[in-house]
Amino acid sequence: MQLYTLRGEMDQKHLNFDIVVIGGGNAALTAAVEARLGGASVLVLEHAPKAMRGGNSRHTRNIRAMHAAPTSVLTEAYLEDEYWDDLQRVTGGQTDGELAKLTIRSTQDALPFMARCGVKFQPSLSGTLSLSRTNAFFLGGGKALLNAYYATAEALGVEVLYDTQITEVTLEGHRVRRLKAVSKGFPLELACKIVIAASGGFQANIEWLKEAWGPSAANFLIRGTPYAQGGVLRNLLDQGVASVGDPTQCHAVAIDGRAPKFDGGIATRLDCVPFSIVVNKHGQRFYDEGEDVWPKRYAIWGRLVAQQPDQVAYSIIDARAEKLFMPSVFPAIKAESIAALAEKLGLEPTALEETVSRYNAACVPGDFDSSTLDGVHTEGLSPPKSNWARPILQPPFIGYPLRPGITFTYLGVKVNERAEVIMRDERVVENLYASGEIMAGSILGKGYLAGFGMAIGTVFGRIAGKEAARNVRY
Repeated sequence: MQLYTLRGEMDQKHLNFDIVVIGGGNAALTAAVEARLGGASVLVLEHAPKAMRGGNSRHTRNIRAMHAAPTSVLTEAYLEDEYWDDLQRVTGGQTDGELAKLTIRSTQDALPFMARCGVKFQPSLSGTLSLSRTNAFFLGGGKALLNAYYATAEALGVEVLYDTQITEVTLEGHRVRRLKAVSKGFPLELACKIVIAASGGFQANIEWLKEAWGPSAANFLIRGTPYAQGGVLRNLLDQGVASVGDPTQCHAVAIDGRAPKFDGGIATRLDCVPFSIVVNKHGQRFYDEGEDVWPKRYAIWGRLVAQQPDQVAYSIIDARAEKLFMPSVFPAIKAESIAALAEKLGLEPTALEETVSRYNAACVPGDFDSSTLDGVHTEGLSPPKSNWARPILQPPFIGYPLRPGITFTYLGVKVNERAEVIMRDERVVENLYASGEIMAGSILGKGYLAGFGMAIGTVFGRIAGKEAARNVRY
């Protein structure tokens, strides 16, 4: 790939690259490392400045991995059939089975690859023990993961340009011919050999979200990077690349309503829902809070809250539940009575008192156990609560405001098992590959499984890097 128009700090350089990777997160870096190990010269174009590099990977903390026996950080075994069943359950079958099973099987090789890149792992800690068998946690979280990848890539000779936004990916026929970008305020144009698109979804583009969701999207909070504007995705779809996924489907969780508009990350997530009742602005419950264990259901709650008036809800617990979950980064809202709590939350006191009273009366006594599906449920209540249905009786009463926290969108480009991008006429784009959130809709039609986004990005990043390097050679 020849750099032929650039003004600024790279003047006087004449560089040629075999492969350009668009993006700077997990999916991009795994692709860049594999492509470089395959003998190709590689340039990474990261939209964000260096201090904000890494996209949503900055906020991640684990990857879901298949394994046949215990490892240094994973307990017991987690085999393909169970992994597949878990994915089927959360997606309702809306997944490409071949690509999904390829992802699942490939995760058993992911951890050794990551370790070779300097990524370190730790056992599950308190609050994540339910994932100790399925998910490997990164020591130091997403930033440490990214630092390891960048250090490995740079040691291998991968070049990185930060603060570089792609403005156009030019397709002619079934090939990418050139890239246009703005790099640190200066125009950049590159003639192409091979491109890997790993630039994420469009979740930070509020206007695009409004196209799918309507005006309610203005109330969404974006958990991850503000740089996920979807420019590359839109550009490719406008030029005839086949799309997959529904623009209204996304990884959306319920987060603290006081979180910032962008980049609040995982710290803003609220895990109190299973042990609470959740009400809308009218003080009414709207879904079964105890339907399943939290790692298999937390990702539905952003969408549920998004469907409520003003896209807001409130989680209500009593003092007995306060220590059962990781607390919010914001102070709990407390009161000595349900009516007083309602006033602090901006709810109508009588409506909330009546909802709590009906819930308490419907709770069936049982052996409460926060660590498992305990079957402690309600009877005669709609919607029901299937587990952890303990009356809200002991002051102080506690409330948290909830809003939809969008992590990433599922509308993306269609790819095959080699990570090659497919046009609407079903032909392959000869020199374009994709990995990560920009193609995850092929596998995640709806719903989410904890750690699965990292699995997709790692697996398809590695596939894209290897295939692109092989294509350069031939």
